[in-house]
Amino acid sequence: MREMKIKPQKGLLVRDPITRTPLNEKGEIKPRNAYWLRRIKDESVVELTKSVSKQENNTKEKTA
Repeated sequence: MREMKIKPQKGLLVRDPITRTPLNEKGEIKPRNAYWLRRIKDESVVELTKSVSKQENNTKEKTA
């Protein structure tokens, strides 16, 4: 299963549906499943993976 790194929106407490523990404010790796995709859509969490990929691409372009 694919995974993604997500973190809760500032000021929100978002719990993992299985462990019931709050997501770390710095982000955690979670499975890319329907539950977490709904949390992204309702803006309870932010996906960090895409922004990291964009930063890596920008760095590669500058060095090339």
